[in-house]
Amino acid sequence: MTDTTGATGAPAPRGLQTFRDGDFPYYTLTFVLGPDPAELLLRMGADPDSLALRDGIDLEEDFPDDLLDDEQPVVTTGTDNGWTWAWEQGGAHGLDERVLRAVSAGTEAVVLHHTEDANQLKHAADGTVLADICDLLPFEPAGTEPSRLTRCLRPLGFLPGRPVPPHGLLSLAESAFGLGLTVPGVVDDLRTSGRLRPLPQ
Repeated sequence: MTDTTGATGAPAPRGLQTFRDGDFPYYTLTFVLGPDPAELLLRMGADPDSLALRDGIDLEEDFPDDLLDDEQPVVTTGTDNGWTWAWEQGGAHGLDERVLRAVSAGTEAVVLHHTEDANQLKHAADGTVLADICDLLPFEPAGTEPSRLTRCLRPLGFLPGRPVPPHGLLSLAESAFGLGLTVPGVVDDLRTSGRLRPLPQ
């Protein structure tokens, strides 16, 4: 059974609330239906020799200077609500369309990318990007079938030509796909992790 209490004994945040409340200046979250954590990392281009079960302390020891590296990101994984996720704290490999094609082949994937300036969501299935939404500009979804998300967009305040609502893409990910992420504990919460290879030029 998953521990759903935080360090204070209070219930841990559900869905993606942690990323609304916490101090996360940069991250890329890749969610995929089906693969186990190790398979997801390999699809993303991880070095097989880097894969291991680690807790937060192990990560600091194994990658002391590289946790926020953007060229060869260190990635932690887990599974919530039927989706396997990969969390890059310093990289954006999951946003790359070559990686997105690989992870969504034969299944479905959602990527959330956050910086201090902008947020982006991509939804792909069978290697095709169906929806691509960025809040840097007024709402104008791209992709081959953004209409798949129509039923969720208007209730959340997404209106054509208007600014994307604050935290709107997190809310869309929760509403449309049921996404959530239980942040790993620092001690004795072992998760499959590894280092991604650099993206091809």
